[in-house]
Amino acid sequence: MFRTALRNVLAHKARLLMTVLAVMLGVAFVSGTLVFTNTISDALQNSSAKGFDHVDVAVTPEFQKAEGDKVGEEPELTQALVDDSARVPGAASAIGVVSGFTAVADKDGDLIGDGWSTKGGNYWGEKDPRYPLTDGRAPKGEGEILIDSKTAERTGYGVGDTVRMSVDGPVISPKVVGVFTTDDGGVAAGGSLTLFDTATAQKVFGKAGTYDEIDVEAKAGVTQAALKAELDKALPKDLVETTTGEKLADDQAEAIAASMSGMKQGLLVFAGIALFVGTFIIANTFTMLVAQRTKELALMRAVGASRRQVTRSVLIEAFVVGVVAAVTGLLAGIGIGAGMRALMSSMGQVVPDGPLVVSTGTIVAALAVGVLVTMLAAWLPGRRAAKIPPVAAMSSVHATATTKSLVLRNTLGALVSAAGIAVVLAATTMGGTDGQAPMGLGAVLLIIGVFILTPLLSRPLIAAAAPVLRLFGVSGKLARQNSVRNPRRTAATASALMIGLTLITGMTVMAGSLQKSIDKMASAAIEADYVVSMANGNYLSPDVGEKLGGTDGVTAISPLRNSAARIDGDTEYLTGVNGSTIAGLTDLKVEQGAFEVGGTKVVVDGDTAKEKGWKAGSDFTVAYEDGEKQRLTVAGVYEGNDMLSGIMLDNSVLTPHMTDPVDMQVMVKMSDGASSAAKDSLQQALDTNPAIKIQDKKDISNEVAKMFTMMLNMLYGLLAMAVIVAVLGVINTLAMSVFERSQEIGMLRAIGLDRKGIKRMVRLESLVISLFGGVLGIGLGVFFGWAAGELMGSTIATYELVLPWGRMGVFLLLAAAVGVLAALWPARRAARLNMLQAIKAE
Repeated sequence: MFRTALRNVLAHKARLLMTVLAVMLGVAFVSGTLVFTNTISDALQNSSAKGFDHVDVAVTPEFQKAEGDKVGEEPELTQALVDDSARVPGAASAIGVVSGFTAVADKDGDLIGDGWSTKGGNYWGEKDPRYPLTDGRAPKGEGEILIDSKTAERTGYGVGDTVRMSVDGPVISPKVVGVFTTDDGGVAAGGSLTLFDTATAQKVFGKAGTYDEIDVEAKAGVTQAALKAELDKALPKDLVETTTGEKLADDQAEAIAASMSGMKQGLLVFAGIALFVGTFIIANTFTMLVAQRTKELALMRAVGASRRQVTRSVLIEAFVVGVVAAVTGLLAGIGIGAGMRALMSSMGQVVPDGPLVVSTGTIVAALAVGVLVTMLAAWLPGRRAAKIPPVAAMSSVHATATTKSLVLRNTLGALVSAAGIAVVLAATTMGGTDGQAPMGLGAVLLIIGVFILTPLLSRPLIAAAAPVLRLFGVSGKLARQNSVRNPRRTAATASALMIGLTLITGMTVMAGSLQKSIDKMASAAIEADYVVSMANGNYLSPDVGEKLGGTDGVTAISPLRNSAARIDGDTEYLTGVNGSTIAGLTDLKVEQGAFEVGGTKVVVDGDTAKEKGWKAGSDFTVAYEDGEKQRLTVAGVYEGNDMLSGIMLDNSVLTPHMTDPVDMQVMVKMSDGASSAAKDSLQQALDTNPAIKIQDKKDISNEVAKMFTMMLNMLYGLLAMAVIVAVLGVINTLAMSVFERSQEIGMLRAIGLDRKGIKRMVRLESLVISLFGGVLGIGLGVFFGWAAGELMGSTIATYELVLPWGRMGVFLLLAAAVGVLAALWPARRAARLNMLQAIKAE
C-alpha cells in the first residue's frame, strides 16, 4: 500500500505541486512569523541584558497609595539616599539616575525617532561607567550635551556641533561636547539618547535635587542578593524598594516577550487563516483524487485490500505531500523572517543586530502544522472512499450524493448559521469588551454554517448569472451547468475565496466607520482652530501657552492641565482650563445647567455626574494634590467624548495647588480661522520646534486616518496570502475538473465546439465560481462590520456605519480577476486535448 500511495503521488507531478503550494504558503507564514519575532525578541533581550551590566541593585521610589484626602504620590530619591546607598557594606559605587523626554532635530529640522524613543538622562561625574565615551569629554553646564554614537552616525552630528532640541516645549540649542556608546534598546531600535550633566538634567526634567532611580554596583565577590539585603537594612523600607540587576533583566526580557507576543499572535492569526483556506483546497483536491481513482480503489478492495488499507493509502499519500510542503514551507519561512527584518530596516525601523533565530520549536511547529493539516484534510475523503462497496464503485453508482446526505448537510448548516447569527446579534447588545468573545464565537459559527450551506446557496446565486451567461451562447450555458453540476466542489472552491474577502470587507467597513466617527467627534467637540501638543504625547511647558497667547492673530487660548485630586474618597483627575475662553473653543452639548467655568464653578461630563450623583447646582468638596480642600459647584453637565471629558475648572483655581504645572495641550483660536499663514505664525512663535504638533481639526482626523490606513494596508498584505491560496484552489479545482471531464470535452469538440469555445466555457465557469465566493464574502464582511460597529458604538457616541461601496466594488472585481487568472492554464489545457484520445479516456 505504501508503494501504491507513493506511485500515485509521483504519477501526478502537477497535481502534487498545486497541493504542496497550498500548504507551503501557510507553513511559510507560520515559520516566518516565528523566525521574525524570535529574532527581534532575542536581539532586544540581549541588548537589554547588556544595559544592566553596571546595575547590581536598583533603588526606586515606593509609590504611596492614596488615603483619605491625600493623593497618591512617589517619594523623592535625594542625594542623601544616594550617599547612604554608596556607604552600605558591599557597595562599590552608587549612581543617581535622572531620565526624561528629549526631542532632538536632525540637520534637516526633522524629529529623530518620531518622538517615542528620544530619551534624555544624566552623565554621572567625569567618567560614567554606563556610557563609555568614544569622543570628547563629559558635559558641564546647561549649554553642553552628549549624544549616542548611533544618533551621531545617523545624523552626522559630531563634537563641536550645535543641536536644536526641546525637553518640554521651548527650543534650546546646546553644543555637543562628546559622543558615547550605549546598549539601550530604544537607541538600537532607532531612537536617541541625550545626556546632560546631573544638575542640568535635574533642572530640565523638573526634578531639582532628586533622582528617578539609584543604581548600586557591588564590590568584587559580593553577590547581588547580599547587596540587596544590606540596602534593605540601611534604607527606609516604606519609601523605597530594591531590585537586583538579574531581576530587572528578567523582568525586561518578560516585558519584551510580552510586547512581541501581540505581534506574533496577530501574524499567526493570518497564517492560520491561510492554512484554514488551504485545508479546504486540500480536502477538495483529495476528494476529486479519490473520485478519479474510484475504480482503482475498488479493484484493490476486490483483490483483498481492507477498508483500513484503502484509507491508509490515501493518508500515506497525504503524509508525503505534507512533509514536502512542510520542509519547503520552513525554508521559505526562514527567508520570509529574514526579509521582514530587512523590510523593517528599509522602512527606517532599525532593529538590534543579532543572528537569525531558527529555534527547535519553529522547526517542530512547521513540520507539525504542514503534516497535520494535510492529513486531517485528506482523512474524510479517504474514509469515504473506503466505505464504497467494490461492485458499486466499479459501476460508479456511488457518484451522485444522496438526497438524504444533502438534506442532512443543509439542516446542519442552517442550524449552525442560525446559532452564529443569534450569538452575533446578542453580542451587539453587550458593552465593549464583554461582547468581544461572544462576537468572535458567533462569527466563527456563522462562517462554518455558511460554508456548510454553500452547496445549497450555489444554485440560486449562480442561476442569477444565467441571463449574462446566455450572451456567450453554448459556452455560457455549459459553464453554468458545470458550475452547479457538483455543488460540493463548487462550494469548497468558492469558500476559500469567501473567507479572505469576508475578513477584508469587514476590516474595511470598520475602519471607514471609525474614521467617520473620529471626524464627527473632532468637529463636534472642538471649535478651536488649532490644538498644540507634544509629538510624543508628553506634557508641554507653560511657556508654550504664554508664547502662543502673545502671537499676532490669536484671539482666544486655553491650556489644558491635568491634576490628581481626591473627591469622596476616590482619586479623580481635574482638567484645568481658561474659564473665560473654553466655551468658545469647544462645542460640547450641554445636558444640564450652563457651560460656565470660573471661580468655584465647574462643569462635569455626563458619565462622571451620573457616577457621583451630581446635577447642575450640586456642591462637592475636592482635596487637591497639595492637600488643600475647596468647595466647588457644578454649573453644568456636558456630553463628554474620547477627546474631552472629566471635571473642568479654571486654571487660576487649579494651578496654585499643582507642584509642577504642565499642559496636556493648548487650544488656540485665530482671528482669520485656520490657514497656512496662521499655522506658520504659530510655528514661528515656537521657534519651529520639531517636537511640537500644531494641528487643526482636519490634521487630527488625518492623523487617525493615517493609522487606520497603515493598519488596513498591513491587513490587506497579510490577507493577500489567503487570497493567493484561494487562487491556487480555483486553479487546482479547474485543472482536475478538466481531467475528470476529458471524455465530455472530447465529445463537445467532436460535435463542433471549437477550441475558443472550450476555453470560454472553462473561463466562464471559473468566473462564476469566483464571483459566487466574492458575493458571499462581501455580504458576510458587511454583516460582521456592522455587528462590530454596533459593539464599538456602545463606547463611541459618534459612531456611524459607513459602507465603502467603491472598495466593495473593487473587491468584487478582484474576485472576478481571480477567476479569470485562475482559469488561464486549465482552459488552455482543456482546449489542447486531443478529441479522439479524450473520447476514449476512462
